[in-house]
This record gives sequence, structure tokens and C-alpha cells, in this order.
Amino acid sequence: FSCAWAAARFSFHPPRSELAYALQAGQGGTRAILAAVQAHIITYLLFTRETESTHLERLCQVGRWEQGQALATALAETLWAAGGGGRAVVCLVTAPVTMVPREGCRANSFTERIRLFEFSEKAAAQVFLSDHINSFKGKGSHGVILFLYSLLFSRTLER
Repeated sequence: FSCAWAAARFSFHPPRSELAYALQAGQGGTRAILAAVQAHIITYLLFTRETESTHLERLCQVGRWEQGQALATALAETLWAAGGGGRAVVCLVTAPVTMVPREGCRANSFTERIRLFEFSEKAAAQVFLSDHINSFKGKGSHGVILFLYSLLFSRTLER
């Protein structure tokens, strides 16, 4: 992955601002993934969560915790759909592992540390994502790459 991909994460604009609902998108190929997740975030914030505000007010009054919940819901919805409505796989980076790559393969110290968590219930996947949301939005987290791997494993390599 390029440096732009490695640095890409799910980062919101400041809470309770005019763009509190929006993900920050840099230049490059990750913008398509961010746009797809953004659509789910807006759907959640407008139509799913309970609030007394009007639609525009709902989007501008989003706090940090609500941003995390919206992101966890959006990621879970997308992974569940990729898994055909029957499974979701979440990839997280674990502690460094000492491993010798197979012949012809090159170690990149990132892929080797990915651990898969499989869920057969969407609600369980959403709770797990909510508990580990910083793995997707924290600085240096490689959040977009982790989500891309999660999409691939949810969909399965055969499909």
C-alpha cells in the first residue's frame, strides 16, 4: 500500500460543528471507500438514532461519542451486506508477531499482524466494532486498509 493508503483512517470533522457528521477525505484512492461508509453514517444519523432535532440539526449536533457509534454502525452494516447477510469478519491489528514469510513472499509487518474476528450476528459485530472503533479511526491505525481487509474476508475470497 502507498503512504496515502497507510495513513488513511476514518476521521470526522470536529464534533458539534457544521460538518460534524462528515468524514475527512484526503487525496487518493481511499475516497471511494470513505464515500460508501459516509452514506451509511448519514443514513444512521438521520433515520436510525433517536433525537428530537430536525434533520439538519441532527447532523450538526453530533458529538464525539455519536460519531463513533455512527461509524461502528456504518462499518457493521457494510460488512454484514458484504457477508451476504449471514456473517461479518472484522480485521484488527495485534501485537507484532515474529514470522518468516514463505518463499517468494515479502513481509510488510502489517498484514502479518492482522487477526480475524468472525460474527454470525450483525448486532454482535456492531458491538465489537463499537468497542474497537479507535482501531479504525485512530492516527496510525491504517483504518481504511483494515476495513478493506474486513470487506474482503466478509465477502469471502471465493465470492
